Amino acid sequence: MKKSQRVIRKKKSLANWLLILLVIAFLGVLIIGPIIALVIGAFDNGLMPVLRSITSAAFMQSLNLTLQISILVVIIQLVLGTMIAWMLVRHNFPGKTILNGFVDVPFAVSGVVVGYMLLLMFGRTSMLFPLLDRIGLRVAFAPPGIFLATLFVCFPFMVREMVPVIENLDRQQEYAAETLGASGWTRFWRVIFPQLRSGIIYGLTLTIARTFGEFGAVLVVGGGIQGRTETATVYIFRSMEERRFIEAYSAALLLGIFSVLIVLASDWLKRSLEKKKLTVSPNKAK
Repeated sequence: MKKSQRVIRKKKSLANWLLILLVIAFLGVLIIGPIIALVIGAFDNGLMPVLRSITSAAFMQSLNLTLQISILVVIIQLVLGTMIAWMLVRHNFPGKTILNGFVDVPFAVSGVVVGYMLLLMFGRTSMLFPLLDRIGLRVAFAPPGIFLATLFVCFPFMVREMVPVIENLDRQQEYAAETLGASGWTRFWRVIFPQLRSGIIYGLTLTIARTFGEFGAVLVVGGGIQGRTETATVYIFRSMEERRFIEAYSAALLLGIFSVLIVLASDWLKRSLEKKKLTVSPNKAK
């Protein structure tokens, strides 16, 4: 019996190690390898070409546009995304199932298709163009079109992150606060919002990462006009097409570092909030 148990344990140990090696190999090929190749390509001619690339006027303009679009999308996602998630969880109304299904549409639609749909809606041949032209608003091949495209592709992240968080809220605390006479606004800020913070942080992290990485939709609806509608990802694409590889690698590396820093910062913030909850809970119990 003891011998057979040792054999079984060895087999399990071997299987565990094989699984670990498989996961490491998969991550190496899919993530670590491309990152190493990107770093090598960016610093192929030394540090100075990289610094010149990421401080050039063209890249700074594209990065500035990306940051502006990202900030606007994050603000709208924070407010409307949370509201939609709250409505889907806490309210019943006709068409709720259909609306819940529509939330996932951006996951299934290609970014190129999104950009083309926006061109059909707001381009020169659309029915809305005469009205937009009359009020002096240009959407297609302009920043507003890029904003709409980015908002569309980012829409599900906040909603899908917040729905399970809202479903698992401690309703007893809300009822207790209501019984004590707290107003709806007070209940939200003192009872509900602290429980939503971790979900909000993760939802916003995904949104920011997506805004910085979107390419297909913004290229089609924006046209990639240098200095006007060229985002950071479109700048990388144009640099690759023009065979300015150092500039492309440097910009891609900077965006990658920025995304990693955002993820690490959100991770740290979530852990800090969890530790705070753990330290507050025993004090409340006492």
